[in-house]
Amino acid sequence: MARNESILLETFALTAVDIAEVDPDALHALSIGVRWPHRADDWRMLIAAGRGIAALDEIGRIVGTAMWFPYSDTFATVGMVITSPRLQALGAGRWLMERVLAATGARALGLNATRAAHRLYRSLGFVDEATVYQCNGDAVMPDSAPPPPGTLVRAVESADLDALIMLDARAFGTQRSDLLPRLLAASTGTVLLRGGLIAAFALCRPFGRGHVIGPLVASCDADAIAVARPHVAAHAGRFLRLDTRQKTGPFAEFLMRSGLPVCDTVTTMSLGRPWLARGTGGPGTMPITYALASQALS
Repeated sequence: MARNESILLETFALTAVDIAEVDPDALHALSIGVRWPHRADDWRMLIAAGRGIAALDEIGRIVGTAMWFPYSDTFATVGMVITSPRLQALGAGRWLMERVLAATGARALGLNATRAAHRLYRSLGFVDEATVYQCNGDAVMPDSAPPPPGTLVRAVESADLDALIMLDARAFGTQRSDLLPRLLAASTGTVLLRGGLIAAFALCRPFGRGHVIGPLVASCDADAIAVARPHVAAHAGRFLRLDTRQKTGPFAEFLMRSGLPVCDTVTTMSLGRPWLARGTGGPGTMPITYALASQALS
């Protein structure tokens, strides 16, 4: 019998196509392959909200993706940069990012880097800004507590949309006029009123294994807790996720008591200019993003 022979081939011919032309179920299979939680419906929302490319191999299999979300002529976020495990050491991620950088032009960029991708982004000129703490688990019913003095917490109403966009823009750095209506349509929400004006809000929607809270915008921990508490209570006993840059303090402690410990971290990075707003931490001060809409949308 002839001896079996084999050869290891480390070259692949990749073709970039518009991600909008790709079956979301196939994208779901790719994200499952790298243990990302995104469902096909999560991919559909991302594709509707942004732009991207998918890398196909010689026989049409999806082996990589990269997306960008151009919120203005001067700023975009980057996300969903995924490569099949068999290509991760062969330069596919850099090839995808080079196409993203060409497509986004002179815009300043922000992204959230996994540990595996951090070195690649650093080599492309991105700089570290903050750590994101991925908090998730089976939610625990929180203790009841009144909202901060002089405030009222209620459900989001459709008439609140313009105020939510403006408050989010102050925290995020630019208006997300196309994204917020999409998120609001898919979410339940709470707002905190102070002096009759919306001072904080939180949205919660289906995502991955359960639900995710985000975006959550507030100017202090007390306000952030007040708008998050109803969502935690509504999902007690079920899987809930919240991604935050708050490492310590009352909000982080509230997440721990609510059954949402830190399970992983990623690094917020920027290219071109600093990205994150820096609140001073008190009612009426600069609002900040307490919980990300997602690590791709930020």
